[in-house]
Amino acid sequence: MSKQMRKIATGLLAGIMTFTLAACGSDNSGSGNAAATNSGGNGNSGSGSSSGKKVTIELAISKSSQDSAFVAQDVLDEFEQKTNIKINLQLLPAEQTATVLQTKLAVDEVPDLIQYNLASATTDLNLERNFEILDNEPWVSRLLNKDVLSAYDHVYSFHYSQDTGMQGVVYNKDIFADLGLAIPKNYEEFLAVCEKIKASGITPVFMPFKDNWAANIWPAAAFADWASKNEPSLFEDINAGRKKWSDVPEFATFLDQQYEVYKKGYTNTDILSDSYDMAVGKFLNKETAMMFMGDWLIVNVAEKDPNVHLGLFAIPSSEDANLGASPLGGQLFIPKKAKHMDEAKKFLEFLASKEVAQKMVDSQGSVSNFSDVTTPKLPDYKQEIVDQYITPKKTTLTTDAYMIVDRSELYRLLQDEFAGGLDAKGVLKAWDEKFSQLMKDKGVEGF
Repeated sequence: MSKQMRKIATGLLAGIMTFTLAACGSDNSGSGNAAATNSGGNGNSGSGSSSGKKVTIELAISKSSQDSAFVAQDVLDEFEQKTNIKINLQLLPAEQTATVLQTKLAVDEVPDLIQYNLASATTDLNLERNFEILDNEPWVSRLLNKDVLSAYDHVYSFHYSQDTGMQGVVYNKDIFADLGLAIPKNYEEFLAVCEKIKASGITPVFMPFKDNWAANIWPAAAFADWASKNEPSLFEDINAGRKKWSDVPEFATFLDQQYEVYKKGYTNTDILSDSYDMAVGKFLNKETAMMFMGDWLIVNVAEKDPNVHLGLFAIPSSEDANLGASPLGGQLFIPKKAKHMDEAKKFLEFLASKEVAQKMVDSQGSVSNFSDVTTPKLPDYKQEIVDQYITPKKTTLTTDAYMIVDRSELYRLLQDEFAGGLDAKGVLKAWDEKFSQLMKDKGVEGF
């Protein structure tokens, strides 16, 4: 792993560790000195908003992120009313978001704002070359944790929260209580839990692997947990070409575990036909007890029926595993070549205002990243995550935080295992070949 990527991962993990302090409503102001440099672009944009003329700026966002608090209609309307600046949303196909944005950036047809994931922006969108440094924006001094918005020692993105998505096994607490089940601490205990749930007539695990990324939840957490405890430099060595994914026999074991859950009949039958959009209904109807997924699923279910009590525990791939933490997602970025730079920055300043940020934090049940914005009482499931995993420091960033190439081919290979085309070792060997080519295409030393 490069020094820059290590800083990003360290910063994101630091954000997780400050979760508890923020959840207690800490009044500490952001620490650290902002860099004195900015990447330019100030004062060069259209001045329509200051002269009374309405200005329209473009915000590109994936269709799958339309529920983002940043683009809630009441927020956009209030901003327009106060500034005479209208936000026009460019809704991008979820499966083509990266490709479309790469094309826009390459041909200088850039939107004024982009919502994307910081860790992915460093790899997919060439963060340093294409995006504005935000160190000197007025809201930066109020940040409790700059690291979750930073890369290469600069603030590049905006978010009101320092939450990260936690990944593990989402489970129905009521089903567990009714069957007298305890949270499994290892793989053998997990299989025993599955057997008891199956015997009760409920499908133990829902696997929506038509969406191939869903097949990566188990390995992304399992690989990272093992590496953090046994070989902390592993991903650095892999990204430098000194090691291959197939060099770690435990990785094949973890892939075999997930496949075995399916082969033992503990899952839905049509895993390659069933999709993530079916998951909420499965839990609402108590058709399934568990799913390898992030805590965002819990939020989705609670929105439909708050009486369905879900929780999250760590992927039980190893004894007493740590909970996976995905990199903070959904930040806002400003391209260097934005046509309305000043107006785009005004939008971030508006979102960062105490009043607006407080509304968003309250509505989303998020952990505030501003010193003057109070974190609300957390939902029970999130407080449990704080108490059981974050406070005792039992979290680890998933492999997504360390991957500096596109992972879509890995997801397809994981599907192939369930289609019967590859075994676990074959998946890793094929991914080694693809990974090496992707790294070579990026010009990474060692490949």
